[in-house]
Amino acid sequence: HKMSKGGDKHKARLNELSSFGKDLARRSKSHCELCDNHGVKLVIHEVPPVANEPELEHCILVCETCQEQIKFPKSLDINHWHCLHTSIWTEVPAAQVMAVLIAKQIAPKAPFAEELLDQVYLEESIQTWVGDAEKSLAKK
Repeated sequence: HKMSKGGDKHKARLNELSSFGKDLARRSKSHCELCDNHGVKLVIHEVPPVANEPELEHCILVCETCQEQIKFPKSLDINHWHCLHTSIWTEVPAAQVMAVLIAKQIAPKAPFAEELLDQVYLEESIQTWVGDAEKSLAKK
């Protein structure tokens, strides 16, 4: 019985997340908030650390390509992430945090990402969030 309860919880969370869909689509103009892809299926991605209750401010809309690469960091395709040149400057905090996290992940192999990290100005709240996200990802 334990499984189904977790399953219900997961379902409830997905329902709650999908209720953010309209707001996210409006905010992102239905473009991927990381690579700006549009006319493709977009999925809601929760930027860590993920709270018990889904929070709109912690969600970004991403295309499936970005989502896959976030989920499986070993498969990061550095060419795809040239989009960070733009998305790392976004005014959407969750998207900026995600862009920074990805830039940090690829920086060892991608000089452009390292440069971006040197250039980008991060507000204190964003720096803190990036730190918290890294901690929560490290636990996984």
